[in-house]
Amino acid sequence: MKKLKNIFNSINTKIAIVFMLMILATIEIIGAYFTRQLEQSTVENFQTSIQIPSIITSSLANQLSKNNKTADDQLNQIVSNYNNSTISEIIVVDNKDVIRAVSTLNDKSKVGQRATNAGIKQVTSTGRQMTWITNSTNNGNYMVQISPLTIGTGANSTVGAIYVRASMQGVFDNLRNISYMFLTASFAASLLSAILALFISRAITKPIEEMRKQALQVADGDYSGQVRVYSNDELGQLAEAFNTLSIRVERSQEQSESERRRLDSVLSHMTDGVIATDRHGNVVILNQMALNFLDIKEKDAVNKPIAKILGLDESTSSQELIGNQQEMMITVNKATHNEMILHANFSLIRRVTGFVSGAVCVLHDVTEQQKNENEQRQFVSNVSHELRTPLTSLRAYIEALNDGAWKDPSIAPHFLQVTQEETERMIRMINDLLSLSRMDRGVAKMDLEWVNLNDFVSHVLNRFDMIVKKDAEKDGKTHKKYSIKRDLKQQDLWVEIDTDKMMQVIDNIMNNAIKYSPDGGVITVALNQTQNQVVLSISDQGLGIPRKDLSKIFDRFYRVDKARSREQGGTGLGLAIAKEIVEAHKGHIWADSAEGKGSTFYISLPFEPMSEEDDWDEV
Repeated sequence: MKKLKNIFNSINTKIAIVFMLMILATIEIIGAYFTRQLEQSTVENFQTSIQIPSIITSSLANQLSKNNKTADDQLNQIVSNYNNSTISEIIVVDNKDVIRAVSTLNDKSKVGQRATNAGIKQVTSTGRQMTWITNSTNNGNYMVQISPLTIGTGANSTVGAIYVRASMQGVFDNLRNISYMFLTASFAASLLSAILALFISRAITKPIEEMRKQALQVADGDYSGQVRVYSNDELGQLAEAFNTLSIRVERSQEQSESERRRLDSVLSHMTDGVIATDRHGNVVILNQMALNFLDIKEKDAVNKPIAKILGLDESTSSQELIGNQQEMMITVNKATHNEMILHANFSLIRRVTGFVSGAVCVLHDVTEQQKNENEQRQFVSNVSHELRTPLTSLRAYIEALNDGAWKDPSIAPHFLQVTQEETERMIRMINDLLSLSRMDRGVAKMDLEWVNLNDFVSHVLNRFDMIVKKDAEKDGKTHKKYSIKRDLKQQDLWVEIDTDKMMQVIDNIMNNAIKYSPDGGVITVALNQTQNQVVLSISDQGLGIPRKDLSKIFDRFYRVDKARSREQGGTGLGLAIAKEIVEAHKGHIWADSAEGKGSTFYISLPFEPMSEEDDWDEV
C-alpha cells in the first residue's frame, strides 16, 4: 500500500495521468457532441421517412368528407395499398374521433369505434400535427405521428386525422453500435496516450530528480556537485540556473557568516540596548547593553515575550506591542534601587516580499533627559500661574483706556494698541503653557461627542469665509486676500471628538496657513477616508518649511524663522498644542512641505464606518 502511494506521489505518474485524462476528456466531449448530433439527425430522418405523402392524405381527406359506405371501403383500400416497411400501424379517424380505417387486419374490429388516444383527439380539435417517441418494455421503442386531414382552409377544414406508428428499434440499435465503437476507440486512444505520457513524463522528470538530489546536498552544505545538462530547452536552462544558484548560495553563505560576526561585534560595542524578536514577539537576540539596562541575564530573556522582558503590563501582548510600533518610555527599578528611564523604539524586520519576520527594539537611556524635562514643565506651570492674574488686570485697564479714557490723540492710541496686542500675545502664551501643562500631567478633560466631521469642518471654514468677506468690506486698509478651496466628502463621516479642542487645532493650522500664504493664495482643505482612519489635510501656497525642520515643528517654542514668527505674533506653542490634542484623540498629526511650494498639514483620526443598525433615535 505504501509503495502504491509513493507511485501516485511521483510527478512522473501525475503527468502521465493528467495527459491521459486530458486526451480522454477531449475524446469524450467530441464523442458526446457527435453522438448527440447523430442521434438528432437520425431521429429527424426517421420522422421524415414515416411522413405520409400529401397525395395520400388528400385522398383520405376527400373520402372522409363523403361519409358513406363506399368511402369507408376506399379508405381501407388506400391504407392497405400504401407500402412503407418502416410503418407498423396506420389508423384513420374522422373529425368525430371515430376510427374509419386501419392498416392491420387484426385491428379490423376497431373500425367504427371511437378512438381513445388523447393525441388523436387533440389533433382533430386543434388541427396541428403531433409527434413523440414511446418506450415500452414489451413493444420496444416506437415513434407515433398524428397528422390532421384537411380540405381547403378555414375553421372547419379538418375532417379527420391519420395515426402512424413506426418501430425505432433498428434506429436505436444502430446508435448503440456506434456508441460501442466509439467507447472501444476511446479506450484504445487512452491506453496509447498513457504509454506515450509515461515516456514524455520520464524525459521531463529525470533532470528534475537529479536537481532534487543536488538540492539536498546543498541543504546539507555540500556545494561541490553540479547538475547534468541534457539539452538546451527550458529544463536545460533550469539546470544551468540551478548550478549558478548553487555557486551564489555558497558565496552568500560565506558573506552571511562574515556579516553575522560583524553584527555581533557592533552589537557588543553599542551604547544603546538592542533586542531582536521573532514574528511572535519572543526574544531571540539581545546585546550586553540591553542586559545591563534591564538588569537580567541572557538565559532568562531568550525565548521569552518581549513585553514581559520590558516589564510591561500583563494586558499588553508582545504581538500587539510590535504591531503598533509605538515609542514608549519604560521605567526600570534596579536592584541597586536606582530608577532608570529607557526610551524604547520599535521597528519591524521585513523580508523582500514584505513578510514580517520579527522586530527590533532599541533602548536608549533618557533618565537625565526626562528629569530635565520634568523640571522644565514644572517651571512653566508655576510661572504661568503667577503671571496670568496681573496680566489679565493690566489688559482690562488698557482696554478701558483705549476706549477713550486716554485723551492724547497723537501718541496714546497707537501706544495703547501696541501694548494691548503684546498683552494679548503674552496671555495667549500663558494660556498655551497652561494647556500644555494640563496635558502633560494628564488632567485635561476631554468632552467627547459624536460629530459628522464633514459638517464640523464646513462650520469652521464658514467662519474663515466670513473673515474674508468682512476684510473685503473694510475701507482704507489693505488686507491679505486669500481663498479657501474645499474638497470634502459627500457621505457622513462620524467621529468622536472634543469639538472645542479640535476647533482649536483647525483654527491654529488655518491661521498659520493664512499668515504665511502669499496675497491671493489658495488654501485647500480636503477630507479623505481610509478603512479605519479619516484624514483632514490643510494645504497652503506659502514659503514652505525646510526639510531639516519638518521633524521639529511640533516641538515647543520651536520656530523655523524666529524673526518672521515674532513679526506674525506667534507663540511657538500652537502646533505643540495641536499635536497633544490630536494624540489625545488617539490620532496622528504630521506635515509635508517643500520650500517655495507651500506646506500641507495632515490630521488622522480613528474612524469606524457606521451601518444602518448603528443609527439611534434621539429622545
